[in-house]
Amino acid sequence: MSVIVGVGVIIVNEYGQVLLGKRSSKHAPYWSIFGGHVDAGETFEQCAIREIKEETGLTIQSPKVYGVCNNLQTYQKEGKHTISVCLLAKHPGGEPIIMEPEKCEQFMWCDPDNLPVPHFEASRNAIKMWQENSFYLTE
Repeated sequence: MSVIVGVGVIIVNEYGQVLLGKRSSKHAPYWSIFGGHVDAGETFEQCAIREIKEETGLTIQSPKVYGVCNNLQTYQKEGKHTISVCLLAKHPGGEPIIMEPEKCEQFMWCDPDNLPVPHFEASRNAIKMWQENSFYLTE
């Protein structure tokens, strides 16, 4: 078994809210920030821009890496081990569009201090690290 590298992207609007999606696939009904697996030869920033465009139709500018999390709870539950590189981007304006209804059924702008449940582990970790200004979460 190999470890998978992915990105998680927090998109923040002018009110300090983060964009979340409600998953409709195997991770339903969990809420989560957006992201996905890094392709070979791709930078974390390129992956973040591509994934956000594919999932929401938004074109983010200059996402910044701020942390890394090792998603061990998900590994223990599902046997899939991912490492998430967490990035932050400003909302570029415009309304997000559900581009992959087979993966996401609903969007919501949310106060990061009042996250909906159930909430996906990697997303919870990414938001907590951003709020605490920490690079790595040791859970």
